[in-house]
Amino acid sequence: MDNLSLQQLDKVFASIEIPACPAIVQQVMGEAQKDEPDLKALSRRIASDVGMAAMTIKLANSPLFRSGNPATSVPQAVARLGTRNVVCVVIAIALRNAVPGLPAAQLEHFWNRATAIANAAGVIARRQHGIAADAAYTFALFHDAAIPVLLRRFSEYGALLDAVKQEGLVLCQEEMRRFHCDHMLVGGLLAKNWGLPPAMAQAIRHHHDPELFRLPPQAISAEALSLVAVTLVAEELLARIEGSENDVEPELFLAACQHLGIGAEELHELEEELVVALRE
Repeated sequence: MDNLSLQQLDKVFASIEIPACPAIVQQVMGEAQKDEPDLKALSRRIASDVGMAAMTIKLANSPLFRSGNPATSVPQAVARLGTRNVVCVVIAIALRNAVPGLPAAQLEHFWNRATAIANAAGVIARRQHGIAADAAYTFALFHDAAIPVLLRRFSEYGALLDAVKQEGLVLCQEEMRRFHCDHMLVGGLLAKNWGLPPAMAQAIRHHHDPELFRLPPQAISAEALSLVAVTLVAEELLARIEGSENDVEPELFLAACQHLGIGAEELHELEEELVVALRE
């Protein structure tokens, strides 16, 4: 990554196994990047995986993409979502399967939470100028994806997560102190390894950086900043709706709102929109 030495990167790769990009992700991303993607070929590929097919139909019928009658088949869902959003589905399923060996309940809780944030980020992005809802969804889903990787690698990582919540510690600082890497770094490497766009890998690498919105353009692009900002707002609004504690630093949330030009009135409107979306 941009501010790490080769020696630091070598240490990370030597101590942590970064999951390889699955073949199906490579195939679907390759098809989606063609000038004329073959939707029938994509549909067949997705329909061959029960979990992927179910999630494709579910996403097509979600408040983010629903229009008209419900999609009842993979071809209908793919036609509605389009290739870029189909990539979101494939990545989501692949991420869930990329880190085996952890307790099923723990993984289910993590990915249910990540999916809720991703859906909220997509809804918020639709109301912002120049931010693609599919990119916001994928980033929000992926931004903490290194946490399961670290849970598998370090037996004491689960205890660290508990301590962070109970004692109000800063997760990335504690990760660096104990493991000499953090989930931003590992997540950024994972995103690069899976061929996600550079702005997305950049955003993952910096999404907890307290200086995030003061970094120079050469350190983080406007597109990457917008992806992080939308997700920060999504996390805050979900916490308000659920009446739960939000881990996002207040200063970062306020800076995110300022970056997106979201005032108190629009924030309230977004919260009401998310309440309706969560009920459906």
